[in-house]
Amino acid sequence: MPEKPVSKRDLSDVLTHSMEDYIKTIYNLLQQHERATTIRIAEQLGFSAASVTNMLQKLARLKLVTYTRYQGVQLTETGERIALEILRHHRLLELYLSEHMGYSWDAVHAEAEKLEHVISEEFEARIDELLGYPDTDPHGHPIPTKEGTINVPQYHPLTEIEAGGSAIVRRVNDDDPAVLRRLGDVGLYLGAEVNIVAGESDGGGDALHIRVGSIEHRLDAAHAAHVFVERVDGN
Repeated sequence: MPEKPVSKRDLSDVLTHSMEDYIKTIYNLLQQHERATTIRIAEQLGFSAASVTNMLQKLARLKLVTYTRYQGVQLTETGERIALEILRHHRLLELYLSEHMGYSWDAVHAEAEKLEHVISEEFEARIDELLGYPDTDPHGHPIPTKEGTINVPQYHPLTEIEAGGSAIVRRVNDDDPAVLRRLGDVGLYLGAEVNIVAGESDGGGDALHIRVGSIEHRLDAAHAAHVFVERVDGN
C-alpha cells in the first residue's frame, strides 16, 4: 500500500509560521524562474543572510528543502506539497475577504498573509464550498486543489501587446498594494478588455497609452508589467 504523503498538518508540531513563509517564498521564487538563493530570500522576507542560512539549514533537516551553500535552494516533494497547501489557504482567504467581507483587492493580500497560518483544514473546506469551489483568487492566480495540484495558464505581459492590439486582463501581481490601486484606478480589473492605443518612451520613462471602455489612460510600463493578459482573437 503506498505511503500517505506528508501534509502540513502532519508537521504541525514542528512547522512554525516563519518556516511556512520561507517555504512559500522559495516556491514563488522558483515559479518566477529565479534561483532561490539566500540573498533573494533575504530580500523577499526582509531578514539578514545569516538568519536565512540558519532557517534553510533547519528546513533541510526536516527534509523540506535541499540546500547547498552558494548554490541556492530547491523544495523537496514534501516541501512543495506544503507550499501548495499554504497557497491554497492564502488564495481562498483572499477571495473570501474580497467577496464576503468587502475588502478591496489591494488589501486582501496582507490580511490573508496573517490568516493563512491559522485556519484549519475544515475551515478551508467550508470556505471552498461557500465560494463555489473557485479556480482563481481575486488577482487571477490559480488556487491549488485540495489534492495538491495546480494549473498555471500562460498569459502575456500587457507590455508585450502591440499598439492597436486588444487583450483581456487575466492575472495581476498582488504583492504591491500601490500598484494594485493604480491598476484599479484605470479599470484594469480581471476580465477588463484593454486596447493599446500607443507605446511611448519619454523623459519620464516608458509608458503605454491604453483604452479601457471609452476612457484613455497613460500607464507607466512599470505598472503595466504587473498585468498579464489573453490576446483578443485577431491581435
